[in-house]
Amino acid sequence: MLKNTITGMLILTCTGCVLLEKKDPIPPVIDPADAVVPVLLMPTATAISAAECAGDMALPVELSRKFTAVSDPELLAQSIGEANEGKLCQGQVYVAKQNTQVMLFRAWNGSNPASELGNWWALKSPRGQISDYRRDYQICYQWSPLDKMTLCSLKAGAKVVVGTGQSTTCSEYLEYPTSAKKQVYVVNAEANLFDCNSYNAEFNWTPIITK
Repeated sequence: MLKNTITGMLILTCTGCVLLEKKDPIPPVIDPADAVVPVLLMPTATAISAAECAGDMALPVELSRKFTAVSDPELLAQSIGEANEGKLCQGQVYVAKQNTQVMLFRAWNGSNPASELGNWWALKSPRGQISDYRRDYQICYQWSPLDKMTLCSLKAGAKVVVGTGQSTTCSEYLEYPTSAKKQVYVVNAEANLFDCNSYNAEFNWTPIITK
């Protein structure tokens, strides 16, 4: 009797109940004007990728304490060249510190005295075979016979660019690749260098060793 009473109550309680059917959610409708459009950031284009350059940007240990790295995009742009056009492949702008001595070397064209204090200098004195020096510093034969060398000191506070060499095309028969050798770009060398001494190139023949 009690069991039948409870069953009847449950039936009465559920009278009028609606069974809910599970449905997939309906996505909201978004007005196209309100849609968020992703913005694609394009990489900044550069004339030369550092990955295409030889060597690295680190200063020689003996010179690292004599320079302070600074930002000067305009000066840096002047020193960087396109592939096969010479100049630098990569570089960093530096300012020479006070109370330090930095020696710079330049091999140049003795038939053109105005080229003695040009823009391009090296951190080390020319040594070894002339052909190797031309390749290391991308100096075409038609630009200079390299018969003179000038040694100068860099003034404190002078701003220069130090970097590695860009590839150069001298002719259809001669090209120089990028180089890991450090070069120094000096604007207005006459004002930024002092205590200069010049030297003549002389014949110095060494025997060729063949196997």
